[in-house]
Amino acid sequence: MQRAIVIMFIAMSLIPAGDSAGKIMTSQLGVAPVFVAWSRFAFGTFLLLPFVPPDTLRLFRNWRIWLRAAMLCGGITSIQTALQTEEVANVFAAFFIGPLLSYTLAAIFLREPITLARSGLIVAGFAGVLLVVQPGYGVSIGLLWALAAGTFYGIFLTMSRWLSHLAPPLSLSFSQLLISGLLLLPWGLLHLPDLTGPIASLTVVSAACSMVGNLLMLYTYRLVPATKVAPLIYFQLLSAVTLGWLLFGALPDVLTWAGLGVILVAGIASTRLR
Repeated sequence: MQRAIVIMFIAMSLIPAGDSAGKIMTSQLGVAPVFVAWSRFAFGTFLLLPFVPPDTLRLFRNWRIWLRAAMLCGGITSIQTALQTEEVANVFAAFFIGPLLSYTLAAIFLREPITLARSGLIVAGFAGVLLVVQPGYGVSIGLLWALAAGTFYGIFLTMSRWLSHLAPPLSLSFSQLLISGLLLLPWGLLHLPDLTGPIASLTVVSAACSMVGNLLMLYTYRLVPATKVAPLIYFQLLSAVTLGWLLFGALPDVLTWAGLGVILVAGIASTRLR
């Protein structure tokens, strides 16, 4: 469990870094969200290709692998669309329904054990998220996209645990990247931007951070049950707050630090439960 915590902390730091690079492209450089999503999958596939085991091709005959990739495809596209127009705080508030949904789905469909204590801790973690992001009460189109992203992501997390026995994490990661890239290929090419130096650099950073982060997360799902991993997803918020401060000048306030404390305590306490 200690190893899983370390791996997930690194993974949950890399994924928001990829999202931040994507937000800069969509909100400041005029790049279409669908291109950001597609380029992540395309470059991630290219980066993993030399390391893919030879028996990976057999995964593409499994319909569940395609469905799982479609969930990731929908999640990445939705959150990039949300970040283009919506405040980061509101996006994260909606997106973090994902771990809660994953926890619930894993208990219902995968028959993974749950306890009252762990259920309370994951709810506490979500309450900590609300303290950090301090969402407003208005429901905008961007917020609906963020809710869709969180829903897709929660299903993807559960399916990652469900299918973790089919192949090594490297093969599973390659399959999800290649399939998602193929699904979004027409729209990605349709919205191809002028590849200036900044756009090209941010595209590579976004793809590399997302690919490595999700690969490490797959390794974690092979180590421990999804119900134990779900609270650790909230560690993304630590990186998100730090990057928001460094890149967008969003200084944390007292409520933010209080929420981060709740998230860390709930996440770590959940991993200590048997």
